[in-house]
Amino acid sequence: MTATAPRPGASPIRRPFTAAVLAAALVSLVFGLILAGAGPASAHAALTGSDPQDGAVVATAPKEVTLTFSEAIAVGDGSIRVLDPSSKRADTGVEPKDLSDGSTVRYGVELLPGLPDGTYTVAWQAISADSHPISGAFTFSIGAPSETTVALPSEEVGGGPVGVVYGIARYVAYAGFTLLVGGAAFVLGCWPRGASVRPMQRLVVRGWVTLTAATLVMLLLRNPYTGSGKFADAFDLDGLQAVLDTKPGAALVSRLLLLGAAALFIAVLFGTYARREDAVEKKDLTFGLAVGGGVVAAGIAATWAMSEHASTGIQAGIAMPVDVLHLLAVAAWLGGLVSLLVALYRTPDIGSEAVRRFSRVAFGSVLVLAATGIYQSWRQVGSWSALTGTRYGQLLILKVVLIAVLLAVAWFSRRWTGRLTDTAAPASVEPASVEPEAAVEPDAEVADGVDPERAAQLARQHAVLTATKKKRIRDADPERSGLRRSVLAEAAIAVVLLAVTTVLTSTEPGRTEVEAKGASSSAPAPAAGPVNLSMPFDTGGRNGKGTVRIDIDPGRTGSNELHVWVDGSDGKPMDVPELKVALTLEAQEIGPLPVVPDRLAEGHWSASGVQIPMAGEWKVDVTVRTSDIDQITIDKNVKIG
Repeated sequence: MTATAPRPGASPIRRPFTAAVLAAALVSLVFGLILAGAGPASAHAALTGSDPQDGAVVATAPKEVTLTFSEAIAVGDGSIRVLDPSSKRADTGVEPKDLSDGSTVRYGVELLPGLPDGTYTVAWQAISADSHPISGAFTFSIGAPSETTVALPSEEVGGGPVGVVYGIARYVAYAGFTLLVGGAAFVLGCWPRGASVRPMQRLVVRGWVTLTAATLVMLLLRNPYTGSGKFADAFDLDGLQAVLDTKPGAALVSRLLLLGAAALFIAVLFGTYARREDAVEKKDLTFGLAVGGGVVAAGIAATWAMSEHASTGIQAGIAMPVDVLHLLAVAAWLGGLVSLLVALYRTPDIGSEAVRRFSRVAFGSVLVLAATGIYQSWRQVGSWSALTGTRYGQLLILKVVLIAVLLAVAWFSRRWTGRLTDTAAPASVEPASVEPEAAVEPDAEVADGVDPERAAQLARQHAVLTATKKKRIRDADPERSGLRRSVLAEAAIAVVLLAVTTVLTSTEPGRTEVEAKGASSSAPAPAAGPVNLSMPFDTGGRNGKGTVRIDIDPGRTGSNELHVWVDGSDGKPMDVPELKVALTLEAQEIGPLPVVPDRLAEGHWSASGVQIPMAGEWKVDVTVRTSDIDQITIDKNVKIG
């Protein structure tokens, strides 16, 4: 029999579901993107500033180097290293000092005294509050730039073969969680008879084994993943102890303990529960398993929420339970989808009522995913530019598109579900096709136990023929065949969706990336050539009007020549009793740096070796005193490259 797609209007049951699913998808796509620009969030730490700044030239060696981050980080010995031009340590080598103040996260290291002139390299490495390793490097110079022999690793922390394996383990862990929770929920809530079906048992148990193995791999690789990048360090006991003292390490250990409770749940589900025949007792046991399993599943989901993006930033107290709901909804939908696929392909006994129950579960999961997804997008993206201009935002758009495609395919599955019925063998299946079953009925001798081995063999043959008969009946059902194909397509898309989601959880959120770029580009573009200023003044007294002209050459960071001319209201050189100059970089809270020029001639002052430590928009303050009581301070902003 040829399977044909069901015609519109074939099932009144599916219409509300179809409309609701499409509405949920539309809401998730449109309102999620609109609300993404509603405000800031914080996750995945980024370096937002330093003192000295990257590329700065300072006149004298600073006492310490400080780094400012967008969120809390975990540091240890060697997290911030300052290297001189010959690659030797220029810092004291102690653990960085926590200089944080309020919402400002800042760490610093003290430098050795008497550092010579030259270019110094600052290399840093830390773990952000959402468990991801971060690293970077920049340079500054004392006196004047010089050549440096410092060779930093080209590979960022968290990369290399260890990073690849750790990333695969992350994906496998999500997949295992989805199969474990979704499969158990499918059996308990949609198809209780599936508890005694071997393929369903194997699916859930494999989900548990997969999640447990991936968690153990992540725990062992956590130290090399955030540190050396060498597989050999996976069994370093000191490193493992250090991992256990961190939030991600505690989350992984908690997950292993909860998986022990999950093993007990699986044993009861596929043991006592599967054998229970009394309806009242089975109902009570179902309630107990649902409550206990729900608590364990929520606890396992919380091990992700407590150690990744949801645990940091604004509204963390709301974001973590929302993240738990999001993960549980994903598992119920996608894990249940895989369970339905296995049931349709590997078992002939699943009925239409079980499929319809899963449709309702999937519908509820989609609603939860839409609501929690909108909230997560709002926290992690923060602006339209971050949505379209960052890798995180682009992956988020891809995820939304995949969900929309998945829902479109699910629409066809629900149409097949509306036509699904529980029937006997169709007319196309001839009775003769199952006649061999009678040929293997045990004879009287076997029934009397004369040949138990032969009896067991015939029983196995009987079971195989019975299963074959049911499979033929199942395959001849066009509605069931159409449903199998559409569910298979859903499962294939779900695998890609899960991969994108895994990459998304390890990608720097768009808001943080935009914030870091903004911090690095906040300094104005360098000015080309020397700086020339002209500022009129009026001290208010007699002969108190005039003009101050200033030249700063070459007008770049480092050493500069400064010349000041004072002209009277008649345009001729004018001597004044006192003249002072100060430079301030307000954006970085540097200054005022005083400059005391020497008088060279009437109305002309000069200062050599004026050090401008970094590029930016500097404010030049000039104080002119024309008498004992008449004085004024004038200022003007100028860009220094």
